[in-house]
Amino acid sequence: MSGRALALVALVIAMGMPVHRAVASDGRPGSASAPAATVAAMDARRDIVLAVDNPVEPPSTRAGSSLLGYTPPARYGAGQRALSVMDALKRRYGLREIASWPIKPLGLYCAVFEPPSGTPRDDLLKTLAADARVRLAQPLQDFAVYAQQVAPTRRYNDPYVDLQRGFVETDAARAHALSQGNGVDVAIVDTGVDVRHPELQGRIRDVHDLVDDGDRVFDTDSHGTEVAGIIAADGNNRQGIVGIAPEATLSVYKTCWYPVPGSGARCNSFTLAKALAAILDTRTRIVNLSLGGPADPLLRMLLTRLLEKGRIVVTAMPPDGAPDGFPNDVPGVIVVRVADAAAAPPGVLSAPGMDILSIQPGNGYDFTTGSSMAAAHVSGIIALLLALAPRLDARSAHDLLLASSRVSDGMLQVNAAAAVEQLRGTQRNTP
Repeated sequence: MSGRALALVALVIAMGMPVHRAVASDGRPGSASAPAATVAAMDARRDIVLAVDNPVEPPSTRAGSSLLGYTPPARYGAGQRALSVMDALKRRYGLREIASWPIKPLGLYCAVFEPPSGTPRDDLLKTLAADARVRLAQPLQDFAVYAQQVAPTRRYNDPYVDLQRGFVETDAARAHALSQGNGVDVAIVDTGVDVRHPELQGRIRDVHDLVDDGDRVFDTDSHGTEVAGIIAADGNNRQGIVGIAPEATLSVYKTCWYPVPGSGARCNSFTLAKALAAILDTRTRIVNLSLGGPADPLLRMLLTRLLEKGRIVVTAMPPDGAPDGFPNDVPGVIVVRVADAAAAPPGVLSAPGMDILSIQPGNGYDFTTGSSMAAAHVSGIIALLLALAPRLDARSAHDLLLASSRVSDGMLQVNAAAAVEQLRGTQRNTP
C-alpha cells in the first residue's frame, strides 16, 4: 500500500468512521464491529430518537481548507447545519446524547438522547414535535423476534431431511429441479449467526454486527442461526438439513441481542434503523424481518424507502396476530403467519412454523417454533423465484405465493414447487 493510501486509512480510523465487521474468505466475521457499550447504554423505557434535516454541504475548496471540512470526528457524515441544530436542541432541552448517525437515504441526522431527569418522556416528545427544527421525535422502542423458547433436545450429525417439516410440506425438493436460488442474496436482519456452521459454508456473503463486540457473542446467537439455516443451509454435503434455497447467499445484519441468556432476543429503533439504512446502499432484493414490535415512525420511513426501491420485505406475524405494529403496518411488506387450520387474515401468507428442524450454534441441530421460521420459509421460496425471474416485484411474488398455496397436513400453506412451476409456466406463455 502506498504512503498516501496508508495516510488515508489512518485518517478514516482517527475520525471514527463507522466500520462494518469484516468477513474472512471462510465466512468468519473479522474484528471490526459497533461498540456494545453504546447499545447497552440505551433504555427503551426512557430514551428518545430525534431527527433533523441533514443537508450535507460539499467540502470547501478554498486554499488551506481541509477536504473533510470541520465536522467533529465522531460525527462524520453529518452536515454542519444538522450538527448546529442538534447541538442547539441538546442545550435547549437538556438532552444527553448516547449515539448519533446520519441516514443518507432519508436526508436526516438522527440521535438517541436521554431526557433530563424528572422530565416525562411523552411531554418532552410533544414539545419537540412542535419545534420547527425537528423532523422526527419518537420514543426509542424495543422489538422482539418471534420464536418460542424450546429446551434443547439433542444434536444431530447426519442427514435429517425427512424430519424437516417445512422442507417436506412445501415440496422444496421438487422445486429444486427448477431453481435452488442461485445468485440471489437474502438480507437477514436478526441476531447474530454461527457463520462457522458446516451448513453455512459458502452461503455467507457478508456480516454486519450493529450491536456487539466479539465473535463469541455473534456466533452463539440461536435465532438468527435458525433463520439462516431454514433459508440457505447447504445441500448435498452429507450433513444435517437442506435449506429452502440452498444456493442463495446471506447478508447478516445483527440488530438483536439476548439481554439474559435463555431469554428472547431484543432489538431497538437504533439498531434496526442502522441495518435498514445499510441495506438501502446494497442491491439485495430480499429482506427477512423475523421480528416485530410497536409502530415506529423512523423505521416505517426506512422500510417504505426500501419498498420503493424494489426490495421484497418478508415479515413475521406477531403471536397475538395484531397487524398494527412494525414492520407489518407498512403497506407492501409480505406478512407470514404459522400455518393453521383457521383461515388466514386477508393477504397474509401461511407457512410451516411448528417444530421446524434447523441448525444451532456450535454445529448443532434442533427443533424450533414460531412465525419467525414461517417467514424464513417464504424468504427462501422467493429466492427460488428471483433466481428464475430477477425482475419479479413484491406484489407479484406475494400474489403468486398466495395463488399457488396448497393444502398440506390439513392446512393451506405456501408451496415452493407449485410457485416455481407456476412462474415457469407463466414465462413459457409470455411472448
